[in-house]
Amino acid sequence: MVLSVTTGLRTEELRTLRWNEVDLDASTVAVYRAPGAITDTKTPKSRRVLLLPRTAVQVLNEHLNRQAEGRLQVGALLQDHDLVFASTTGTPLDHHNVRREFRKITQAAGLGNGWVPREMRHIFVSLLSPNGTALEDIADLVGHKGTATTETVYRKVVVPELRRGAEVMDRLFS
Repeated sequence: MVLSVTTGLRTEELRTLRWNEVDLDASTVAVYRAPGAITDTKTPKSRRVLLLPRTAVQVLNEHLNRQAEGRLQVGALLQDHDLVFASTTGTPLDHHNVRREFRKITQAAGLGNGWVPREMRHIFVSLLSPNGTALEDIADLVGHKGTATTETVYRKVVVPELRRGAEVMDRLFS
């Protein structure tokens, strides 16, 4: 959840993410696979290397340690696919697993169970926009070919921008 909301990665990109694509020392994550596939990304713009926020690096380090401890407990039952997010035995998670665990988290946080994982991507875009990140840069970060999808589908106005006109007029006529 933390990685999703702080990087804007697609749920399917996270499900197929492998540890060899994460460099915790350099604080980067490389996205090469198409959502849900073992092959290349669906578009050239989806293929990208992102700098990870410190929070994401910290959470990934903790997750790596917990995962290593879990692998020791599983022992011979482990099927190592090098996945960052996997079942307790190392097998890939399907979308049902992800949604079920996600709902547990949102319920425990008091948010209810009406949320879906892809909303973290919408939150990522919506938080960047009013904080000075250009729409073109946001589109690049989330791997969109252009800005249209980023603007019309993902970006939600967190803080109403209707005051911008008054602010400009105040500056011009002060």
